Amino acid sequence: MEHHIELRRPTKNDQELAQSSYSKLDKMLSKIHGEHAEIEIEESHEVVRLPLNALKILSEVLKAMAQGNPISIIPVKSELTTQAAADLLGCSRPHVVKLLENGTIPFTKVGRHRRVLYDDVLAYQKSLKAAQKQALIELMSNDEENGLYDS
Repeated sequence: MEHHIELRRPTKNDQELAQSSYSKLDKMLSKIHGEHAEIEIEESHEVVRLPLNALKILSEVLKAMAQGNPISIIPVKSELTTQAAADLLGCSRPHVVKLLENGTIPFTKVGRHRRVLYDDVLAYQKSLKAAQKQALIELMSNDEENGLYDS
C-alpha cells in the first residue's frame, strides 16, 4: 500500500478549536483507567467506543494543530514514494534518490518507481539526528578544550 504524505497547515480557526479540544481531551485522558473510552457525538447523539490508544493519538493530533503544525497520519508499514519520503525528511526528492541508490535507505522497485518503507525512513531520520547530536557534543568538547566555552 503506497501513500503520498499530504501535509496541511491548520487554519487559525482550526488552531483555536484544536487548543480547546486538546485541553479537554487531555484532562479526560488522565482520568481514564480502562482500555476503551466512549465519546458522545453531540449532533447525532451517537456514542462511539474508541480504544484508548486512538484517543491518545487524537490528542497528539489536536496538540500539533493547536500549535499550527501541519500533520499527517499514515500506517507505519506503509510504502512511500520518493517524494513522500522527501516530504517526511524535509529534503529534496533527488537527495532521497541518492540516499536510496547509495544504499543508505533500503528500497524496492515497483516497475520503474522506487518505494521506501515508512519505518526505514524513520530509522534513517533517527540515525541522522543521533549523528548530529554526537557531532554537536564533539564540537562543544573541542571548544571547551580550546578555552572557547565557559561551563
